[in-house]
Amino acid sequence: MGFVLLILGVALWWAAHLFKRVAPERRAAMGDGGKGVVALALVASILLMVFGYRMTDFIYVWAPPTFLIHVNNLLVLIAIFMMSPAGTKGRVLNKLRHPMLGGFKLWAFAHLLVNGDLASIILFGGLLAWAVVEVVVINKAEPDWTPSEPGTYGKDAMFFVASIVLLGIIGYIHGLVGPTPFGS
Repeated sequence: MGFVLLILGVALWWAAHLFKRVAPERRAAMGDGGKGVVALALVASILLMVFGYRMTDFIYVWAPPTFLIHVNNLLVLIAIFMMSPAGTKGRVLNKLRHPMLGGFKLWAFAHLLVNGDLASIILFGGLLAWAVVEVVVINKAEPDWTPSEPGTYGKDAMFFVASIVLLGIIGYIHGLVGPTPFGS
């Protein structure tokens, strides 16, 4: 049952995010109420993924080496920075078209490095695949793009320090509800 919920959650995540791009007329016809429907679908998808993931039996696929924990943490720190406002307010990420989706892909990939069970591969692999498809769909729908005016390195530094703090907070909460991401 856990795998079914997990797969349904990942599928609903894909559907809710791609709905606007795949069926733009239908989404537009929903008006502002469509935002609530999509938000509700996203909350439902997250709940399905969390409960599905927690309910699945551990099915061993591969054993990640322990040093990958440190690689994971570095990649997650970079992913958090990429998902911050640094992409629009800083200078370092200014020329990236999709810094948030890039950060999301990096986050998912980092989690694939340190989780060798089937449920993790379905969850993080499915979310990584979604982010790749999302970038392709956006770029195809909106081929023309010009970066905004670059911000400052000072803003980058501020967002990077905030990313370090946020990584610590996320890591602490992660350790309360599951395995500690910082190793032992």
